[in-house]
Parts: sequence; C-alpha cells; structure tokens
Amino acid sequence: METVILAVVIAVVVLGVLGGLVVGSRRKKSLPPPPPTAPDITAPPAEPHVGDEAETPRDEPRRTIEEVDLPDGGSTGTAVEEPPVAPPLEIPEPTEGRLVRLRARLSRSQNALGKGLLTLLSREHLDEDTWEEIEDTLLTADVGVQPTQELVDRLRERVRVLGTRTPEELRSLLREELLTLVGTEVDRTVKTEPEERKPGIVMVVGVNGTGKTTTTGKLARVLVADGRTVVLGAADTFRAAAADQLQTWGERVGAHTVRGPEAGDPASVAFDAVKEGKEMGVDVVLIDTAGRLHTKTGLMDELGKVKRVVEKHAPLDEVLLVLDATTGQNGLVQARVFAEVVNITGIVLTKLDGTAKGGIVIAVQRELGVPVKLIGLGEGADDLAPFEPEAFVDALIGD
Repeated sequence: METVILAVVIAVVVLGVLGGLVVGSRRKKSLPPPPPTAPDITAPPAEPHVGDEAETPRDEPRRTIEEVDLPDGGSTGTAVEEPPVAPPLEIPEPTEGRLVRLRARLSRSQNALGKGLLTLLSREHLDEDTWEEIEDTLLTADVGVQPTQELVDRLRERVRVLGTRTPEELRSLLREELLTLVGTEVDRTVKTEPEERKPGIVMVVGVNGTGKTTTTGKLARVLVADGRTVVLGAADTFRAAAADQLQTWGERVGAHTVRGPEAGDPASVAFDAVKEGKEMGVDVVLIDTAGRLHTKTGLMDELGKVKRVVEKHAPLDEVLLVLDATTGQNGLVQARVFAEVVNITGIVLTKLDGTAKGGIVIAVQRELGVPVKLIGLGEGADDLAPFEPEAFVDALIGD
C-alpha cells in the first residue's frame, strides 16, 4: 500500500515539472524582442574654412529678438512696396511768339511762292509771258484760281504805277498784297473763355490721317501754356489707338482724359467729358472726334449727333477743322464736306513745314469763309502755333 502511494506522488511531481517546462517555453516564445539599441551618430566633419576661420565651429552667443534692431514701421520684417512715382509734368513752351521762333521751318515753303514771285517781278520787262508765269507760280502754290487772279491784277497795276522797281520795293509791294489776301483784321483767337460760364467747349473734326488726335493733344499744351486747365474727351472710339494716344498727351501736362469702351457711342463720351469738365471746374473741354470720310453719311450723322448731345450742356464755342496742308486742293474738298454738317469756326493746318505750299492758307480761308487759327510746323510737341499773318508772310517771301 505504501508503495502505491509513493508511486502516485512521484507521478504527480513528474507531471508538475513537465507542465512547468511547457508553460515556460510558451512564455519565452510570446515575449517581443527587445528594442534595438540606437546607433551612435557621428557629426559630419566641419566645412573647411580659410584664414582665421580655419578651426572647428564653436558655439557662439546669439541675440534674442528683443535685442535685434527692427526697421521702422513694424516688427514683421515684411518689405513694403512704395507706390510708383509719377513722372514730372512737362512745361509747354509759351505760345506768344511761337510762330516767330518756328519761322525757319516755315520759310522752307517760300521757294514755291515767295522767292518765285520775287524772281519773276524783278525781270526788267514784265510781258504777258512773265505774268502767266506769275499766275502759274501762284496756282502751283495752291493759292486758288480766284485769289490768284485778284493778286495778279493788283500787282500789274501797282508795278505799272511804280515804274522803276528795286528789290526792296518789290518785296514791300508783294508783302502788302499777300497780307491783304491772308487777312490781318480777322479775329484768329481760339474761343475758349465764354462769358458767364465754364468750361469752354471745343470740338476738333477732320479726316483720319490729318493729325487730328495729335493736334488735339498739342492744343491742350497750348492752352496749358496759357494757364488754362483742360479735360480731354476721347470721342474717336472707332480707332483703337486714338484714346490711348490722347490720354498720353493729356498725362504729359496734367490734363484729365474721359474715354469710353472701344466702338462705343462717341456722343456719350463727349457728353460725359463736358459733364466731368463742369464738375471739376476746368477752363476748357477739348473733344476729339472720328474722321472716317470713306463712310461719309455715317460720319456726318455721327458728328451731328455729337454736336447736338454736347449742346445739351452748353453751346459749342469752337469747331476746329484739321486739314493736312500737303493735300492741297483735296483738302478743300474735305473742308466742304465737313462744313455741310457742322458749323466750322476755325481751321488748323498741319504739316505746313517745308513740304507744303503756303498758298493753301489763302485758298482754304476763301473757300470756307473762316480763318486759319493754328498751324502745325513739325513733329515736336510744341510745334503747334497760333497763326500770325505777318510772321507767316515774312517767312514766305524771306528777308
């Protein structure tokens, strides 16, 4: 009996030991592996230096944000862009005596008219052939048929009475007769100062290519030079560059430009220009218009509409017709077309600087019955001058 009990105890002990070994092996298998040991990091070698810096970098004291001087205007350090500085305004040349200063350019036209006439009149015998040459010279210079006949008749009579003719006497005689044709008693002032109201309103008309928009810009300079303030109305909305061109002219002298959308209503732009001119209290509003003569009916209707709309504010003080002096008799045809629809009050002759024939001044005045008020003598910004008959004739016939 004791032997059996002893055997059972030994069996239990053996089973307990075996069970412990199995549990221990399972626990060893379920334990996670230990974390890997962090590798030692070796700092990269210092960059090579030269001279006094040829050593291993070392820690240096650094300043805090409170110790750093910040620029004025804030602590963010953001750079503030300054607004662009507008270029200084140009100061136009004074208009008084401007034509006299430009006399050298104008005198280039004298070969066809002044010098030619003086040469012919200086001949010892003035026969019919000579008088026909004098007529041809005047016609070639675009004086016109009727004015030419009048001038030749007066020259014939005065030369016959004078008898002996010295160069000085001939020059004086020719000067007097040309001044009579050009006209010295005509009021050539550009009307920009109406009584009892502001602003004066000037509309500029003419065919594209005559220098109309450029003339409008130069006229603004003439007015600014005389101490006036100006608003420009870019009513030529059918030529893409016209509004930009006019605005550039205005910016040079501080004149505000009113413009509308491309291909917009020109009358609306003109109306707004006068309205803003009134609100700003300026002296003069200049309105540039379109000049598409190849669509005569549409252009004339448009100009008539612009005139009517503007006159809802106030009557027009001036309607200036710009003509290219180099076109000669073709310019007179253009003048007739515009005179049919708008009441032309003055003429601006451009490109009268050597390639033109001075007689066009006489012809266009006779054709329209209105005076030449301004002439353009070059490409410069201040080459538009008030027309002065004496200076003009003196330039034609020379000293």
